[in-house]
Amino acid sequence: MNAKIKKSIDIILPLGISAALVVWLFRKVDISQIRDALSGGDRWGWMFVMMGVLILSHVIRGIRWGMQLRAAGIPRIPVMTESVSIFGAYALNLVFSYLGEAWRCVYISRLADAKISTVVGTDLGDRASDALTVLLLIVLTLFVARPAMEGFMNHYDFGRSIMAALGDGALWGWIAGVIALIAILLWVGRKSAWMAKVRNAVKRIWGGFAVLFHMKGIDIYLLLTVGIWTCYFLETYICFQVFPFTRQLVTSPGMAWGLIPGLVVFVFGSCSIAIPSSGGLGPWNIAVMFALTLYGVPQAEGAAYSLVVWCFESGTLVLLGLFSAAYVALQRKYGFGLPIKTGAKNGREQSRQGA
Repeated sequence: MNAKIKKSIDIILPLGISAALVVWLFRKVDISQIRDALSGGDRWGWMFVMMGVLILSHVIRGIRWGMQLRAAGIPRIPVMTESVSIFGAYALNLVFSYLGEAWRCVYISRLADAKISTVVGTDLGDRASDALTVLLLIVLTLFVARPAMEGFMNHYDFGRSIMAALGDGALWGWIAGVIALIAILLWVGRKSAWMAKVRNAVKRIWGGFAVLFHMKGIDIYLLLTVGIWTCYFLETYICFQVFPFTRQLVTSPGMAWGLIPGLVVFVFGSCSIAIPSSGGLGPWNIAVMFALTLYGVPQAEGAAYSLVVWCFESGTLVLLGLFSAAYVALQRKYGFGLPIKTGAKNGREQSRQGA
């Protein structure tokens, strides 16, 4: 019963958050204004360029994850299979959060005949490196886009509230108290069953992340990471060309050819993934719309931009998901794209087959 309740919450919560934020978005912005903004789009061909960049980012992510899998002792997997694992995962994440992560771990575990805990560890390590990248991007944004961030803090009530809270000693006292309470609970329950589960989860996370420190080709891994996040940024930046109100961010003086507002919009959107939702619908749209307002783009236009980009990205993921489903079905039938097993393990399998 507890498992069913937890599963229901995992499904209902992201859907509920997405629905609530979408309703809030459309109440905040006039639908007719969004429609007018959409009709102003005059360079839709750039959306197809963005779709190509999105596909490339997933291919690179698949290759990078393959490096982690091999470092964890899992046989080499063909690039197409690595890519399909990412295509399918992101398509399933549109249904509800983390469904795709679970699917790709099970898919690779069964395909490579590997322990699921090992594969999950590499997946968690993959996400941990993403979280570190987002943190570095936030720090970079605070430097290169400082005027916009200061304008946000000074102009909006929400920003002023954040500054007031950060300067309030009581807030830091509460934070210290919560940390102390968590530490006490962990100490008291250090021998309990639930604490053992926590330790195992931490070990899996660390095991998947630790392979980065002793894997071969760490320089290539870092280069692939730069490639992934450069593609992600370009998806936002390229779409600036579709609408006149975002295209002006590229041509206006002091915007570094639109790179600075592009970075701010991209980082705001990336931070929104911390909120559970179905494919980012709702939190991502609001974050992107809000970031664009920092550079004078009205809310209606910002909402139109976010909705169009989200729809094209989601449509691409759906197509990739259909491709992945067909690939997996044919793979099971014809046996292509399987792990490349070498060495002693492969010799033992051949001996068993000969026997």
